[in-house]
Amino acid sequence: MQSDALLHAANFSTLFACMVLKFPQIFVLMRAKSSTGVSLSSLVLELVGFIVFVTYQMYYEYPPPTYLEYPILIAQDVILLLLILHYNNNLRQSLVYALLLVGGWRLLTVQRWIIDLAMSLCTFISAGSKFTQLQCLWRSKDAGQVSAVTWALAVYTSVARIYTTVLTTGDMQVLVRFVATAMLNLWVLLTVVHYQRHGSSSKKQS
Repeated sequence: MQSDALLHAANFSTLFACMVLKFPQIFVLMRAKSSTGVSLSSLVLELVGFIVFVTYQMYYEYPPPTYLEYPILIAQDVILLLLILHYNNNLRQSLVYALLLVGGWRLLTVQRWIIDLAMSLCTFISAGSKFTQLQCLWRSKDAGQVSAVTWALAVYTSVARIYTTVLTTGDMQVLVRFVATAMLNLWVLLTVVHYQRHGSSSKKQS
């Protein structure tokens, strides 16, 4: 009974966190009218990973509470993508991204082996997304408009999903993905906090 209560709490807290996960980052971009420090490539890879993951879960009819947050995250990432393109004066490219993402999503379920292969690569796609964001931070040495709150929520949701996956589906591919993303999300969070503190110290000294 206690494990059931914890499972429900983990599922609903994850869903709630994901409902607002990207909002701190969205508000930061809108306030600054700049996408400094936020990697477009990282966001696109994250979107691809989310689409593959939720499609895999739905294809194999996994319990909806284990993936219900992903359509919400996809919608928030689309808003972020449009904002970044807008502030980079590349909004016309949004149609190209839309065609590629929708076309890729439709392709996933054409054959079973395609969705299985895509899921096997999903961990690498998600990891690539985090490493791309890290490279952006390392290169600029400036967290810019990156929201630490968003990355802290991402750490929590990944850890919570490790717990729910163990208790529900036990799918090893899914579990490996969440373990990897939890560690990488934490790495990005610590990097963002480091550069934000460093930036604040530099401003005080100047």
